[in-house]
Amino acid sequence: MDGAIDTAQDNGGSILAISSPKFAVIAGDTRQSSGYNIETRTAKRVFQLTPETAIAVQGFMGDAMNLVKQLKQRLEWYYHTHSEVPSLQSIARLVQTMLYGKRFFPYYSYVILAGIDRDGTGAVYSFDPVGSYERESCRAHGSAQSLVQPFLDNMIYKKNQVPDPAAPPVVKGERPEFELSEVQELLTDAFTGAAERHIEVGDGLDMLIIHKDDGVRWVHLPLKQD
Repeated sequence: MDGAIDTAQDNGGSILAISSPKFAVIAGDTRQSSGYNIETRTAKRVFQLTPETAIAVQGFMGDAMNLVKQLKQRLEWYYHTHSEVPSLQSIARLVQTMLYGKRFFPYYSYVILAGIDRDGTGAVYSFDPVGSYERESCRAHGSAQSLVQPFLDNMIYKKNQVPDPAAPPVVKGERPEFELSEVQELLTDAFTGAAERHIEVGDGLDMLIIHKDDGVRWVHLPLKQD
């Protein structure tokens, strides 16, 4: 409509997550921008929900923060009612219900959920703004998605690589296994490269590691600031 003001805008930044049978790593950069203006260099996009799950959000940060706030409230109500925290799969279904319930006036927010499921394996769930979601081994959203996702597809799923005759072939649909140090290096490289090539990504990197045996650990790293 002529004269209408679009209050929902993309505030830049990128988020991604990678899972393995024993852990999941979820991360996001800390630059929040509007066009060519940097609003803050310390924006928070990754949030821990339970001892085994975390969420990362990107898009219009007003909508994203409102979604995280309401999700935390619902998880708190669940805990007080049932005296336990829901599984990662149940939280994924809850997020899908919340997003789909707002489909006619959706949250302008892309969501990644990561953690350890009840079967003891790491998992990543990715969502679009109206609630469509799927379980994956890795997923990127945000300003640098077009740069980061092909990198992840190549390094995680071994797509578009020349086969090594000495290495066993990757079975279709089977998740390749990586060491935690390898995943941290891949994730750091992905954000470092994105910050070099994309002005809406940078300043800092928040990384949350959720391990089946070692619990939760935060890692904060600097990124390019210009």
